[in-house]
Amino acid sequence: MQTVEIEIVDLRKSSGDGKLKAFADVKVADAVVIKGFTVAEGPRGIFVSVPRKPGKDGQWFDTITVDEKLKAEIEDKVLEAYDREIESRA
Repeated sequence: MQTVEIEIVDLRKSSGDGKLKAFADVKVADAVVIKGFTVAEGPRGIFVSVPRKPGKDGQWFDTITVDEKLKAEIEDKVLEAYDREIESRA
């Protein structure tokens, strides 16, 4: 698989001390912007979640599907941007 260009278009830190830490919009392949990635804190630390929506039954479902390699690359870029944001405010 070719390397895909990934750019963080926007990262908005969440206010407050809850588990939700930030929202991110990501541009993939210099062509498509995917809005709504989230940075959250879970039992095993900080992680990135793909955009999700609630269904009529109350269950949440992912609004996009990406292969594991691309997902890992997106997660890495979002977490790098989040870490930079946290460091710049310290």
